[in-house]
Amino acid sequence: MNSLNEIRARIRTGCFQENTSGLMPKLVQGNLVIMPKQWADEFVEFCQINPKPCPIIGVSKPGDPGLPALGDDIDIRVDVPEYHVFKQGGFAESVTDINDYWCEDSVAIVLGCSFSFEDALQSAGLAVRNISLGTNVSMYDTSIATQATQNFRCNMVVSMRPYKKDNIDEVIRITSEYPKAHGSPVHIGDPQSIGINNINMPEYGSPVALEEDDIPVFWACGVTTQAAIRAAKLPVVITHAPGKMLITDCVYEDLI
Repeated sequence: MNSLNEIRARIRTGCFQENTSGLMPKLVQGNLVIMPKQWADEFVEFCQINPKPCPIIGVSKPGDPGLPALGDDIDIRVDVPEYHVFKQGGFAESVTDINDYWCEDSVAIVLGCSFSFEDALQSAGLAVRNISLGTNVSMYDTSIATQATQNFRCNMVVSMRPYKKDNIDEVIRITSEYPKAHGSPVHIGDPQSIGINNINMPEYGSPVALEEDDIPVFWACGVTTQAAIRAAKLPVVITHAPGKMLITDCVYEDLI
């Protein structure tokens, strides 16, 4: 797969259902939440007061599956490799398109993703372990609280990438330049101090083994929105499957 058109065509036909970390590295990827307009305004407010895990990069008009600011050809009903459907806060099913769920009042909210800074890290000679291994990134529930709205409240979900001590300052510097992709780390080092009891068992994604001199580095993660959705227990909400993102037409500079 050499072009975005080829990747998008395979996603739209259900032929590509893998994680998207490392795909089209120059292009922005996004977390996705779709819900009725009735709750979307409040959810946007939740994201705005929690910009670290939930940096908004696009919001659709009700009932419109297009997101022209992120790509002329995007159809949010079919352009994600795997969608998760939540009903009353519980996971209901996984699907490869949401045509049966899309309604005239559906609103799509797209949030920045840390996959957007992975290319910058690799370009600086800082390998991203999960990409090197060909696996999904490790993501964890934590004890870090978010700011709540009336219906949306949860603790933060984080992603983890291990680095050596001598590289940490450069990792912080590079990722700090990407605030719309979660920016700088929220925690470095001891996972138990943020409520992660077993770093080898992430709640989402794939485990990435730590080498003897690795230090785990944690970034705020857009899967935080899924924790908020589960807590809100809304009738129907649709998200991307963790690690399987919307690939936009934008380069990161388009978002600044």
